[in-house]
Amino acid sequence: MNPGHGTRPLSDTVHVSATLDKATAENFPVAPAFLPRAWRDGLTAVYGYARLVDDIGDGDLAPGGRDAVLLGLDPAAVDDRLAMLDAFETDLLRVFGSADGPPRHPLLLALQPVVRAHRLTPEPFLGLIEANRQDQRVTRYETYGDLVAYCGLSANPVGRLVLSLTGTSTPERIRLSDAVCTALQIVEHLQDVAEDLDRDRIYLPAQDMRRFHVSEADLAAPSAGASVRALVAYEAERAARLLDDGVPLVGSVHGRLRLLLAGFVGGGRAALRAVTAAGFDVLPGPPRPTKSGLLREVAAVLRTAPRKR
Repeated sequence: MNPGHGTRPLSDTVHVSATLDKATAENFPVAPAFLPRAWRDGLTAVYGYARLVDDIGDGDLAPGGRDAVLLGLDPAAVDDRLAMLDAFETDLLRVFGSADGPPRHPLLLALQPVVRAHRLTPEPFLGLIEANRQDQRVTRYETYGDLVAYCGLSANPVGRLVLSLTGTSTPERIRLSDAVCTALQIVEHLQDVAEDLDRDRIYLPAQDMRRFHVSEADLAAPSAGASVRALVAYEAERAARLLDDGVPLVGSVHGRLRLLLAGFVGGGRAALRAVTAAGFDVLPGPPRPTKSGLLREVAAVLRTAPRKR
């Protein structure tokens, strides 16, 4: 069957569902049921795209090479991350009307009507691909500014897409969304220090590691010593300030979108509380917020976000 046309084989349907099901592990709700159906469909399609490109960059694709085949490559190419990202970018351009036909990957095929309905541009999608290319070349970040620039590719495009999907994008909201998304990315990095190190990546700025006398060997320990805990606490405080900076975004919108954005900010705060509750020892495994903790934080954001009329 031509992968760009007709009904998808059951195996592809299961394959896509396995990618989308990863949304349950995120710190924030991806497409909650209280949103209008069109928004849910759009957010799910964008999440599927972002999740797949991250899985390519992290080497977390399902075994068997099916994603490579869907992108027109040999199954063995699934282990060549740069080749997969290049093929993925080519398929993305099909979403935006490339002359050689419709998208081949089912997640990109699902994205196409969303792009058309909301007149989305390629730039944020390309940014996510470039972030994953950077992950293949850059495994350490010297300064906090370097890390923030990386988040501008790896996280901020998602927030910008949410604003575009909901028809609420303005320069000021984009600025506030960028603060929230950068914070969420930093929080995720703090939760995943050990996992990232297993991939030979460190998202803790080298300058800060030297300041707190933390070595890479310290990050490989089964549990964190005092210096690592102090470093994680310092970076957590930075992320908390960014989340605080982004709270006015929640107050700038109304209705169900207000609740969704409060979920993003509250999810970040709940994750930071989980990191704090673990004594900033993130090395045994990612500290995860509880559902009740998430709901408390979302309620707090809704109470305190300044309303703009």
